[in-house]
Amino acid sequence: MSLLKKKAGRLRAAAAVAALISVALSGCSMETTSPSEARDHADKKDTAPLGPADCRKVKCIALTFDAGPGPNTAHLLDVLKEKKVHATFFLLGRDHVMKYPELVKREAAEGHEVGNHTWTHKILTKQKADVARAEIDRTEAAVEKLTGKRPRVMRPPQGRTNDDVSKICKELGVSQVLWSTTAKDYSTNDTALIEKRTLKQAKPDGIILLHDIYQGTVPAVSGIIDTLQKRGYHFVTVPQLIAPAQLKPGEIYRP
Repeated sequence: MSLLKKKAGRLRAAAAVAALISVALSGCSMETTSPSEARDHADKKDTAPLGPADCRKVKCIALTFDAGPGPNTAHLLDVLKEKKVHATFFLLGRDHVMKYPELVKREAAEGHEVGNHTWTHKILTKQKADVARAEIDRTEAAVEKLTGKRPRVMRPPQGRTNDDVSKICKELGVSQVLWSTTAKDYSTNDTALIEKRTLKQAKPDGIILLHDIYQGTVPAVSGIIDTLQKRGYHFVTVPQLIAPAQLKPGEIYRP
């Protein structure tokens, strides 16, 4: 079995656990901020660019992809470029950023938001502070070396965070991003099913969670985009979803 297949298998198992626990915020104050709340409380003296749409006035949704880049990412980037859609990528450091540096550079160069999914996918709430910090910071540094910019958004593995993790994120200058839609693509390579699940759960201000490391996922993206655009949705990155609010380090954003 190849290293990539073994890695994918471990991530499938981890994601399955996440599904069972839902989005568990272990030991957390449970204070999260929705995109609309962020926009409503935007500092008028310190605003962020709106991007392709003003999400205060139209239906917006964010496509996000975890655990890449990988062999399928180049095709995904081709699809997004053709559709003129920007996504947010939460990258794993050791086995992905380091293995596919040119894809990381391409994601940034083509206008996507490049985010952090830790170095080795450790559950941050189970780690000592120095280990959790290193899991985030090592990927921050690796992406910065390739793109010239440190990620400003981070997705904790399995969506599990707590006050200690939030404190570390605040110190490192990254915001935490959860989700509202999951196709559970770690459990199936059925492209039609992945598309169906995603479309069924889609809602305004939603954040779609997919993985570009699984075979069935990337082929579903074109249909997801086409259908949601017909429904009047505008695709934006996560920072654009909360604009004109600025991202707040340590904050947990969740639709």
